[in-house]
Amino acid sequence: MTTEALTHLISHLLGGLGLFLLGLGLMTDGLKRAAGGALHRILSRWTRTRWRALLAGLLITTLVQSSSAVTVATIGFVNAGLLGLGGAVWVIFGSNVGTSFTAWLVALVGFDIDLEAFALPMVGAGVMLRLTGESHRRGAWGGALAGFGLFFVGLDLLQGAFGSLGDAVDLSALADAGLLGTVAFVAVGAVLTILMQSSSAALAVTLTAANAGLIDLSAAAALVIGANIGTTSTAALATLGATPAARRVAAAHLAFNVLTAATALALFPLLLAAVEALGRTAGDGGEIAMTLAIFHSTFNVLGVLLMWPLSGRLVAWLERRFRTADEDERRPRHLDPNVLAVPHLAVSAIALELGRLGAIALRMGRAALSHEGAPGPRMARDGETVDALGGLVADAVASLSRGPVAREVADRLPVLLLVRDRYLRVAEHAQEAARWGATPGAAEGAGQHAALAQYLAEAGHLLDGAETWRSGWSPSALQGRVTALEEGFEPLRIQLLKAGAAGQLGVRAMDAQLRRMTAVRRMASDAAEAATLLAGGAAPSEPGTADAPRRAAA
Repeated sequence: MTTEALTHLISHLLGGLGLFLLGLGLMTDGLKRAAGGALHRILSRWTRTRWRALLAGLLITTLVQSSSAVTVATIGFVNAGLLGLGGAVWVIFGSNVGTSFTAWLVALVGFDIDLEAFALPMVGAGVMLRLTGESHRRGAWGGALAGFGLFFVGLDLLQGAFGSLGDAVDLSALADAGLLGTVAFVAVGAVLTILMQSSSAALAVTLTAANAGLIDLSAAAALVIGANIGTTSTAALATLGATPAARRVAAAHLAFNVLTAATALALFPLLLAAVEALGRTAGDGGEIAMTLAIFHSTFNVLGVLLMWPLSGRLVAWLERRFRTADEDERRPRHLDPNVLAVPHLAVSAIALELGRLGAIALRMGRAALSHEGAPGPRMARDGETVDALGGLVADAVASLSRGPVAREVADRLPVLLLVRDRYLRVAEHAQEAARWGATPGAAEGAGQHAALAQYLAEAGHLLDGAETWRSGWSPSALQGRVTALEEGFEPLRIQLLKAGAAGQLGVRAMDAQLRRMTAVRRMASDAAEAATLLAGGAAPSEPGTADAPRRAAA
């Protein structure tokens, strides 16, 4: 092949692929815009059962012609907590089946018609609609129509390029290499999809290469399997910086595609023989394209059938993976169902869990006392942990109260709920104190700075005294610190008001400091009350230690 011919071939290959990807992108964006919020509504409402989730993934992928878009949207919903892992995995499985629509589209249109004559009018009409209705829905439909036309213009260029490539390249040696050759073609399909970030583009390349005679049906089918594996790269990229739940969805996507690919390779000769027999009904012109479309759909449906009995175990296994320290902290350590079945032990277990909850709430309180910037992600995560543990404690108390319990247990349950309420309030007041401490101008007023620092130090001492698991903890010492904090509040409040009235302190700064001190005062008071109630007259041990049940339930 001459240099000129090689340059011509490469330009047609790159140009055809570029037009195909551009058309696919326009079509996807246009259909998503034209559909409005349908994608969000379907993903958020139509995923309550596995059948509906599977159908939602299939239909949306068929509509927008991008399994990557559906996968990324699904991960986004899981990331935001709007979609559970169980429903998300079936959306992903359905999306894999829906992505075979590209192969069906090419197979049904065929290669024998004049694709340019078929596609160029679509491009023109689509562009006119888009230009005349950019801000309307018809503009979105116009973009989709223009993209649909470019899709086939690119396909036509690819067809011509592969026709020329078939005369210059002989892949028969690789095709005749048996299992090793099949694995090589699978790898090529995966790499193509990863590089182009589009399994649809990889399928188009495969179909045009097969139609041009560059590769046989066996090699083309292996490339299709590889494209299915390569498309998981999009999900992997979408999970960068995402939550553990989103990473679990990506892992489910990978598990489905790897299992499907392994099954297809294990049954490769049988599947090829079966789909080839079905493909012959399409006629000579579209036979190989139709056969590949049937093959792609068949092994994806087979993957769904294999996953049907396995999905529950897969979801349960994934729930235990990709856990963060925050997620582990939100899991109860003492509310074991076997323990909760025995009322007296249950009271001890709930007290221990409240001790863990309180330790996190007090940690938030200390962070608020030393905070001079906007509340950071650490405090937000701690707040979510306190809420989660508080809900679990409430559920445990409610469950215990529904059964027959001894009088001393029944009397203790309202106290435990009150302790829970006080620790939740500690967390709320800590976040409020941190927000007011971050208000611009809150640190103004040099004359008040020393008094303010002294008050915050007193609050810090009180929080230390509220740690009932500390050695030598004393309720009387804690009460003394409460008294000192209460006595210091009013003089500080008057000092801030006088500084504001005299112009020594800006009104905004004065207001922020007053609100911060009020939040700190309430936080410390609630912490002291929770500690006294939880101890019940005796100091419980540090949360998580072996002798905690004996001391915490006192």
